[in-house]
Amino acid sequence: MMEMNDSVLSNLRRPGTLAKPMMRSSSPDPQVSPCPSPAAPSSSPQANSTTDCGQQILQPYGDTEKVIIGAILSIITLLTVSGNCLVMISVCFVKKLRQPSNYLIVSLALADLSVAVAVMPFVIVTDLIGGQWIFGQLFCNVFIAMDVMCCTASIMTLCVISIDRYLGITRPLTYPVRQNGKGMAKMILCVWLLAASITLPPLFGWAKNINDGKVCLISQDFGYTIYSTAVAFYIPMSVMLLMYHQIFKTAKRSAAKHTFAGFPRPGDKRMSEAAKIGVKPRKESEECTHFARLLKNDRKNMSIFKREQKAATTLGIVVGAFTVCWLPFFILSTARPFICGTECSCIPLWLERTIMWFGYTNSLLNPFIYALFNRDLRTTYHNLLRCRYRNINRKLSAAGMHEALKLAERPELVL
Repeated sequence: MMEMNDSVLSNLRRPGTLAKPMMRSSSPDPQVSPCPSPAAPSSSPQANSTTDCGQQILQPYGDTEKVIIGAILSIITLLTVSGNCLVMISVCFVKKLRQPSNYLIVSLALADLSVAVAVMPFVIVTDLIGGQWIFGQLFCNVFIAMDVMCCTASIMTLCVISIDRYLGITRPLTYPVRQNGKGMAKMILCVWLLAASITLPPLFGWAKNINDGKVCLISQDFGYTIYSTAVAFYIPMSVMLLMYHQIFKTAKRSAAKHTFAGFPRPGDKRMSEAAKIGVKPRKESEECTHFARLLKNDRKNMSIFKREQKAATTLGIVVGAFTVCWLPFFILSTARPFICGTECSCIPLWLERTIMWFGYTNSLLNPFIYALFNRDLRTTYHNLLRCRYRNINRKLSAAGMHEALKLAERPELVL
C-alpha cells in the first residue's frame, strides 16, 4: 500500500497528465480552439446593427433639461390644438364663414390638429426619455404612418390653397362660379389620398421602418426617401413659389395700371399754376365732375387691386413660414440615407429633434397667419375667446356693412 501511494504521489508531482487541464485555462493549446461562451455577444454586424443603432440615437437628458424641454414642447402642442380648434369651430358654426374657399382652411386645420393630437404627445414622451421608443413595434408603424400622412396633408393643403388663391385673383369672374362645395370636397379628398400614397408603402413591404425595440425611425430606403420627400415637400413648395410669383406679378401690373388720369393731385405742377393764376368756378366744377366719374368707374378696379395686394401679402407670409419651418427637416431627411446608410441614423438626437419640431411649429402658425389677414376670422376668434357665442353672425354682418359704408364715404381707404 505504501509503495502504491508513493507511485501515485510521484505521478501527481510529475508535469504531465493532470496538470495540463489547469494550464489550458490560462494558456490554451494552439491546436485546439476553445469553445465560445454561450453568454458572449456575437461579433457579426447583423447581430449588432440594432444595438449600435440604439446606442447612436439614444441620448439621456438630465432632470432640468427634461423640465425645460417638456414645458416648451407642451406649450407648442397646446397652442396648436387651441388655434386649429378655433379655426374649425369658426368655419363650421359661423354662417358667414361657411364658404367653399374656407373648406380648404378647415382641411388644413384638421391636418394640423391631427399632428398635435396623434403625433406630438408621443414625440414629447420619446424625447424626454432620450429618444427610446417604448410603445411597441406595431404602434411604431402606426405612429410613423400618422406622422407622415398628417404632415403631408397639411403641406399639400397649403399648396392647394395657393392654387385656389391664384385662380381667384387671375379669374375673378369665372372661377367663383365654378367654385362650389362638391369641387372643394373632391380637391380635399385628392389631397388626403395623395398623402396616404406616401404613408402606405412601408406598411406593404416596399420599405420597412426601423424598429429594434429601442428606436422607431422611418424607412431609410433610398428610393422611398426620394419619392416621399419629393411628393411631400419639394413639389408642393415649387408650386407654392410659382403661385406666389404669379400673384405678385399680377398685383404689380395692377398697381402700375391703377392711376387717376386727369385729376390734379396735391403738389402737381398744374395744381400750383392754377393756384397762382386762379381757376374759374366752372373749371373747378368740371374737374370735380370728371374726377367723380373716374372714381365711380374705377371703384371696382380698386377693390380688385386691394384683393390682389392682400392675397400676395398673405401668400407670401404663408410660403415664407412654410419654407422656414419645413425646409431644414426635408433637407436632412433627404441627405440622411446617403450620409448614414439605410440601417440607422447617425444624426445627433438634439439636432434631429430640433429640426423636426421646427416643422411641427408650422401647424401652430397656420391658423394665426390666416386670422391675421381675415377680418371675419379675427372677429370670430375674439368673440369665441370672450365666450360671446350669441349673435356672432349678426356682428359679422354689421362689421361688414360698416366697412362698406366707410369705403363708400372715403374710397381712398381701399388702398
